[in-house]
Amino acid sequence: MTTTDSTSSATPATSATTHDVPAFGWSAYAERVNGRFAMLGFAAILLVEAISGDTFLRWAGFVG
Repeated sequence: MTTTDSTSSATPATSATTHDVPAFGWSAYAERVNGRFAMLGFAAILLVEAISGDTFLRWAGFVG
């Protein structure tokens, strides 16, 4: 006898970490993802400064 579970094969409508539905535009989900990428970028700049021993602006060539 085989039993089927309809919820196991269905694609979830929400994100894996929240109950927000992914959507385009000004949604809480979009803001959360944008904030996470901003934190990664900020951490990358700090890492560049720590490794190079110089400021990011000087390292990138924006200031002399």
